[in-house]
Amino acid sequence: EIHIKEPIEKEVNPHLLPGELLLCEASTVYKYIQEDGSNRGTYGKLVCTNFKIAFLDDDSTSDDNEPQFKNKIVGENDITLQCVDQIYGVYDEKKKLLTGQLRKYPEKLIIYCKDLRVFHFCLRYTKEEEVKRIVSGIVHHSQTPKLLKRLFLFSYASAAPNNTDGRNQTVMFDTLEDWRDELERTKGNVKYKAVTVNEGYRVSEKLPLYFVVPICVSEESILKYEGRGIPIWCWSCHNGAALLKMSAFPKEQDDITSQTQKAFLDGIYKTISKAPYELLKTDDLSSSLPSLQDIQTAYTRFKQLFLIDNSTDFWATDVKWFSLLESTNWLEIIRRVLKKAIEVAECLERQHTNVLLIEESATDLCCVISTLVQVMMDSYSRTKSGFQSLIQKEWVIGGHGFLDRCNHLHKSDKEEAPVFLLLLNCVWQLVQQYPPAFEFTETYLTVLSDSLYVPIFSTFFFNSQHQKDTNTSGESLKTQSGPFRFLTVWDWSVQFDPKAQAFLNNPFYAEKPKPDKSQRKTARFKHQRQLSLPLTQTKSSTKRGFFREETDHFIKNILGKRIGKFINSSDEPPSSFREFYDSWHSKPVDYHGLLLPRIDGPEIKVWAQRYLRWIPEAQLHGGGTIATAAKILDLMEEVQSLQVKMDEEHSQAVSGDVHSVPLLRNSARLSSLFPFALLQRQSIKPALPTSTWKDLEDEDDLVKRDDEFVDLSGDMP
Repeated sequence: EIHIKEPIEKEVNPHLLPGELLLCEASTVYKYIQEDGSNRGTYGKLVCTNFKIAFLDDDSTSDDNEPQFKNKIVGENDITLQCVDQIYGVYDEKKKLLTGQLRKYPEKLIIYCKDLRVFHFCLRYTKEEEVKRIVSGIVHHSQTPKLLKRLFLFSYASAAPNNTDGRNQTVMFDTLEDWRDELERTKGNVKYKAVTVNEGYRVSEKLPLYFVVPICVSEESILKYEGRGIPIWCWSCHNGAALLKMSAFPKEQDDITSQTQKAFLDGIYKTISKAPYELLKTDDLSSSLPSLQDIQTAYTRFKQLFLIDNSTDFWATDVKWFSLLESTNWLEIIRRVLKKAIEVAECLERQHTNVLLIEESATDLCCVISTLVQVMMDSYSRTKSGFQSLIQKEWVIGGHGFLDRCNHLHKSDKEEAPVFLLLLNCVWQLVQQYPPAFEFTETYLTVLSDSLYVPIFSTFFFNSQHQKDTNTSGESLKTQSGPFRFLTVWDWSVQFDPKAQAFLNNPFYAEKPKPDKSQRKTARFKHQRQLSLPLTQTKSSTKRGFFREETDHFIKNILGKRIGKFINSSDEPPSSFREFYDSWHSKPVDYHGLLLPRIDGPEIKVWAQRYLRWIPEAQLHGGGTIATAAKILDLMEEVQSLQVKMDEEHSQAVSGDVHSVPLLRNSARLSSLFPFALLQRQSIKPALPTSTWKDLEDEDDLVKRDDEFVDLSGDMP
């Protein structure tokens, strides 16, 4: 049975951005609402532009249902072309992946998005000609290879008014002064210098215009191998030890070339190992961390757990949740990356040793580790402007290949790897373990990950500074007001109004360190799905879960707690590392000092807000961290108003520091995954697919037990 909402009679037109063109459309398209597994939905118009795919119904034009957290660029039913992951057509109830030319057109269209949304469109009631146009248009514009200049980024930049937010405090690191200021801030200017040798990109197109090297490194050395084999400065610790990175020489070389390069490297190492430089430790990340292919494979498996078509699929996978999660190996990769960052921090902090990270291009895992180390060791990097400046320095100017790694042009799947997403997942672990240490929230990290696929910002759409510069200065790209400028993602006013931006700022940020009042343990809430693996072996098996009997939830519950205590890690860190790690965790936390993430067993969790935000079954109504935040924000607002009354002359400064969120007042009506998911229906478990459900339903005491494992009862708290 299909519960039909009558087709809209009034004309609904899409809201087009500057430079956005309507390419094709289809009327009388039926969009399913899959939240409860029924066929309920609404009629509307499906359109495709050079920027997005959008579904328009009569609710699209009303302001009554507008969410509190609204993106001004991408609406609830909008999918940017870069956000489309895969498109399936349904033919006689069978799903088929759609790519290239189509001989037969489907009766139903399923679009899986990179932000993990899933859209179902029924085309049975749409005219045949319109079906052909819209399906062909969507597949062509979102799935086929394209030229860089065909990205909407260029259309928007040439048509949009050029008014950027001058209040943006993010350091862009595109000038020599920015690098010199950073050297001065970190006291690294005694041993390191900013160089201009790459002006005009005469050394290498992969290197930025300006970068920092040890003072003793000559210009001739930098020029000799196009910047390869040269230690490039990332950051200096308070004790003088520095974090460096190096682009390695190709491994397959003839003997004479290899010997020459080895002699060159030996000379560099000797130079930077002498006074005033500290001892040097090198770390080849290509051998000590998973490969980019391993990371891509793990994430591909991992995201499948959250691309849920309907409620039945959710509950079917819930029985095997732990083993499915473990078999992806994604959480294990996060743990290994965090462990590596702690090892580097130990060398810098305790051993006073310089660390040189080595990688083939020094633009992938080098970026991940150097960023994490700075977030852990430098409290400035835990402020919003500091973190944004860090991303600019290490990733955007540092030359991470966003265009290839995100596969924005659909040219090569071989180059694709979610390296930046891996970083955000690692930073999220720190944010959720030590909330008061960060000026930004997990919502900030979530919208930052979404911004990877919004092609109106240049931040995540080039492989290097050189590629951006050469594509900005062309004669054809001049506007009437002169050469255009790309927008930066750090101007959040482009996407969100001030009320929505309040969700990006952490009201509980510790302005001053208070070691005596440190809260070591974060609150744990009973979620529908356990977000971390039980305390089992840390090395993940790719074949089976730890427990042989997948479906026996009761055995999982007992054994997970009892046996887990006696399992030793197969990848046990060295004793010096363990001593450093345990010693730090035995002391009170200084939120403005060194932060070490907890990486043992279940401490590594799934980033619930990003991965579960579109799945109603995984939400707690009126519960979770948002309910706690609502009460505290109410109290803060009351204190604020009292302080204003007591001290009128400071009212403006005080009110500017407190981010009030009016909708939070009624916390009982919120979901735990607010602000992305507002009040949703109660979860309804489908008809039992196997006898397993009956066995689980009989365990009354299991359902009522307040433990930290999966709650399969289907009843929301």
